[in-house]
Amino acid sequence: MDNEVQRGFETLAIHAGQEPDPATGAVVPPIYQVSTYKQDGIGGLRGGYEYSRSANPTRTSLEVCLAEVEAGARGLAFASGLAAEDALLRTVCRPGDHVIIPNDAYGGTYRLFAKVAEPWGVGFDPVPLGDLEAVRAAVRPDTKIIWVETPTNPLLGIADIAALAAVAHGAGALLVVDNTFASPYLQRPLALGADVVVHSTTKYMGGHSDVVGGALIAADEALGERLAFHQNAMGGVAGPFDAWLTLRGIKTLGVRMDRHCANAERIVEMLTRHPAVRSVLYPGLPGHPGHDVAAKQMKAFGGMVSFRMESEEAAVRVCERTKLFTLGESLGGVESLIEHPGRMTHASAAGSPLEVPGDLVRLSVGIEDVEDLLRDLRAALD
Repeated sequence: MDNEVQRGFETLAIHAGQEPDPATGAVVPPIYQVSTYKQDGIGGLRGGYEYSRSANPTRTSLEVCLAEVEAGARGLAFASGLAAEDALLRTVCRPGDHVIIPNDAYGGTYRLFAKVAEPWGVGFDPVPLGDLEAVRAAVRPDTKIIWVETPTNPLLGIADIAALAAVAHGAGALLVVDNTFASPYLQRPLALGADVVVHSTTKYMGGHSDVVGGALIAADEALGERLAFHQNAMGGVAGPFDAWLTLRGIKTLGVRMDRHCANAERIVEMLTRHPAVRSVLYPGLPGHPGHDVAAKQMKAFGGMVSFRMESEEAAVRVCERTKLFTLGESLGGVESLIEHPGRMTHASAAGSPLEVPGDLVRLSVGIEDVEDLLRDLRAALD
């Protein structure tokens, strides 16, 4: 891409790292389903490629695109979001270090810290990241990362990225932002002071429930090089077909997110008026405690909606009764999903400070006709 020209998000999503193939003129990057490459003499690498764990042209296309859409210096693609998180922790932290995480983080992230990182020697504390004083109080001399989700999964809490960046940098720590729920179309954490962005590209970036992947995007080239070393040394890389599928998804991210957000707003409007619903968690609501911050740092409020019923039994019943909203884990696909976090995605947090309420239902609002979605939810709630 021509770095002299400031291009819009949708243009970057379609073209960054995806110039026509010089050999054939193909407008879509080829899938280089290859493990090794012919070298032009010993140590003479054609285009820098020698072995596909270290680099693969299809993955390179995705990594360039990831860096461009998040306005970062270096993008790296992994086999899953948790593979990306693990590589980041092992790059930045050592036994004896400390990390602050959200007190309602994704269950898989909590499991990574509690069952993998902590036995390795990295301590962590869950903290309500919307409370800056609580974050400052939790910072220790050995704190290396303040780990942010905004919006959080599944309670849709909001954290002020710029304010937390100031806290982290004042303590000599990095600010890491999991931007999976918002996507770079709605939120650019690096522009707000974050050091690294994390994605499960399985979700909105891929967008079609047909590929698993993860990503790291670093604001600083030097940190990006360190992350790239660990990516290669640990080997949890995205395969070429997975990289190609993710690139295909990113091309339509902007138009999909517009529909996800519009549909979610209609569903929130219905849920807030329904007598069976006790409360609705959505940062677009003026009464949401993070609404003003979300309005400041997000383009729109996203396609994820959570709500609470009168009891756990009622929440489970709603999840079991929908027909168009598919009962399933994951999120961010074109089809709508419904789940019970306490028994599904966040079961690993049961009994911990991150345990989610049993009466909670989480929706990933898809891009179907919104009237059909509304009818399906009303029938399940009535």
